[in-house]
Amino acid sequence: MEKVKGPTARCTTATCGWRALLLPQLNRQSLYVYGSEMAVEKECMRQLQSGVFVIHPFSLMRSYYIMGMMAITFLNLIGIPMEIAFVDGTSGLAWEGFNVFSDTLFLIDVALNFRMGIIAEDGEEAILDIKRIRLSYLRTWFIPDVIAAFPIGYILLFADLQYYNEDNPSKTNKMMRILMFVRILSLIRLARVSRLVRFFNEVEKVSNANLEVVRLFFRVLSLFMMIFLLCHWNGCIQYFVPMLEEFPTDCWVRKENLMNASVSVKYSWGVFRALSQMIALSYGSMDAPTNYVEMWIVMVSMVSGCLMYTVLVANATTMIANTDPAAKEYKNKMSRLEHYMSFMKLPPELQLRISNYYQARYGGKWFQEKDVMHTVSSALKEQIMMVMCSRLLRKVPMFQNREENFINSVLLKLEYEVFLEGDAIVRVDVPGDRMFFIDHGQVVMETDSYDRELCDGDFFGESCVLAKGKHRATVKALTDCQCFSLSCDDFKEVLLCFPDISKDIEQLVQLNSEGEPV
Repeated sequence: MEKVKGPTARCTTATCGWRALLLPQLNRQSLYVYGSEMAVEKECMRQLQSGVFVIHPFSLMRSYYIMGMMAITFLNLIGIPMEIAFVDGTSGLAWEGFNVFSDTLFLIDVALNFRMGIIAEDGEEAILDIKRIRLSYLRTWFIPDVIAAFPIGYILLFADLQYYNEDNPSKTNKMMRILMFVRILSLIRLARVSRLVRFFNEVEKVSNANLEVVRLFFRVLSLFMMIFLLCHWNGCIQYFVPMLEEFPTDCWVRKENLMNASVSVKYSWGVFRALSQMIALSYGSMDAPTNYVEMWIVMVSMVSGCLMYTVLVANATTMIANTDPAAKEYKNKMSRLEHYMSFMKLPPELQLRISNYYQARYGGKWFQEKDVMHTVSSALKEQIMMVMCSRLLRKVPMFQNREENFINSVLLKLEYEVFLEGDAIVRVDVPGDRMFFIDHGQVVMETDSYDRELCDGDFFGESCVLAKGKHRATVKALTDCQCFSLSCDDFKEVLLCFPDISKDIEQLVQLNSEGEPV
């Protein structure tokens, strides 16, 4: 959990006390829904001013409560089938206490749901009105939750106490039948699996780390937990059905001589049979089923195994399809490019250089840089370009000691370009309209009188941004180069807004006109 801060932190004073646990905390999810820290603070004030006990869906208490209930629910879904199938009236005080505690907790959960804030369907606000919360809960999950919270643990505890205190044999047999009926009735508590699914969905919605990686983790975890529960329940059913028939002579339990075995051995054999049938490996034993009941159990196991595979493959396919969409888009683009180059019958060497260019330009991830820069705000665009290019721009003499607004205006005009090893970036005596800043890479400047190498942070073609003259040298890439370019037209457009700087730069160019501009 993230540390509570901002508006929620101000509510943790003595004025708010324990009610601060009910208020929305400041995290990625709440900021995404409400838009700003000020809006989250207003949401805190809205809940405080309502004066009613309502747990906000983005509160710290809600987060901890969901985590705890997920653990209790999962333990119930594991323990209840084992108790019904393998524990023959000797569950012990600890397990009986856990059953009573769980039933009490689920009854409290039903009551708390009438005071639990709801995230609206449009995701833009949290419903905190008691009447709307009550009406929504009664229309949706109230009846399933009441059925799942039916206090079977109390009935079992009372029946067990009566059973142990009864000395009359006939009454003891009657109590045994009542106990068996109640244990079968306790299967309704397995309806809590729906609660587990809802808890997972709620954790995914209000997770502090609103990241796709976290969402993917919870999806994978929930999927494997459901598969484990399916195998577990199937293994318990394998033993439970023969037990209801009082272990006929042709049942698998007698064939494997497990009548007097320990619970762990019985459970292991039950799960082994279930998995063998679910993956269609075998019947779980040497012999095929010899009665209709076992035959139906085997068929149900096989069908559930098919469903398990279907769900697993469908979810795995969906998760893979949603993983790294930029890489998939890049592969699609490259596939179309290869078809195009083949159709145009380009030479193999040229095809290889084009493929290498795409790899150097995009690095295996497809994105449209212009689309990204056009969708962000102007302030963010300035910050992005400042991080990438500010150090390059300030190395150029005509940009040194200039005011910040001018530098920012020039930064917004820079274009990102990539050149492969051996590419001629500019050629001698060819009209030029851009200057270049080398971000990463190495180039060589060639003239009739000298060769000079340039590397990270260097620049060339500076005279061409003011006068579209001819380049006086050829510049070739010695390695793959990542550069930023500034065109003459864009630079003049910036200078129109800064007339004083325009005059200074023109004078600087005139003084250096006899030098060695490219």
